[in-house]
Amino acid sequence: MKADLQFDFLVDRDKSTLTIVREFAAKRQLVWECHTKSELLDRWFAPTPLMTKTKSMEFRDGGHWHYAMVDPEGQEYWGRLDYLTIRPLDGYAALDGFSDETGALNPDLPRSRWDVEFTDAGPHCAHCLVRTVVSYASAQDLETVIGMGMKEGLTATLDRLDELLLTLNG
Repeated sequence: MKADLQFDFLVDRDKSTLTIVREFAAKRQLVWECHTKSELLDRWFAPTPLMTKTKSMEFRDGGHWHYAMVDPEGQEYWGRLDYLTIRPLDGYAALDGFSDETGALNPDLPRSRWDVEFTDAGPHCAHCLVRTVVSYASAQDLETVIGMGMKEGLTATLDRLDELLLTLNG
């Protein structure tokens, strides 16, 4: 990430939320596409050295994204994002959870709601600001994901998006 781009990772234990605000050096349309197209998500949505592979995706209200993060030894870590509402180019809301290869949610790990907003930023709207509020059912769930390395993993993942945007902006 370029040092002059905004990145905030705020923990609100009282509300059991994380708020992530991240600026990208790309136009909103491109950043939106990187968040909403499986072929682009597969190129950045995992911290290095993991890779992402999509099993299925329907980006629509009521749709889902079922994917795995795969480590270099081939171990798969499955996740499922269930889309609640989509407002093209402005944002979406979804429920995120850990799953198995069939898409069945793991009841032993926290599920969260993601409210993601995309806005123009920077001179001449050349940058995009993505604000994500991740809400958990309890403070314990929040502490669980923090303990699992959520901040470090998300930071590394968003850095990969920066790299992808550089190649796509060409």
